Amino acid sequence: MKIENTKAQMRKGVLEFCILSILKHGDAYTSEILSALKQAEMIVVEGTIDPLLTRLQNAGLLTYRWEESTSGPPRKYYVLTETGGMFLKELDKTWNNLVTAVNQVTNNKKSENE
Repeated sequence: MKIENTKAQMRKGVLEFCILSILKHGDAYTSEILSALKQAEMIVVEGTIDPLLTRLQNAGLLTYRWEESTSGPPRKYYVLTETGGMFLKELDKTWNNLVTAVNQVTNNKKSENE
């Protein structure tokens, strides 16, 4: 088993949560979302994020608006919906519970082996 495959699966599992979290701070277009993810060392390519944004939009968690750009074509800004905000709050609770559980398990296992 390759470690890179496992790492990629772990990142994919939290990508929706990360995107929604980025958008809770304000509207953003795809390049801004990608930049925020890359800055956090979440390696994602545009070909991965576009279908995900569409899926989140189809689920009613995001909407979008077009805005003229001074440096090229209009940009599609994604906006967190009210439903998306509530969904994000639930994900945040679940994430915190999961982190606590994983830390407990991995720390307990570490202690047992020492």
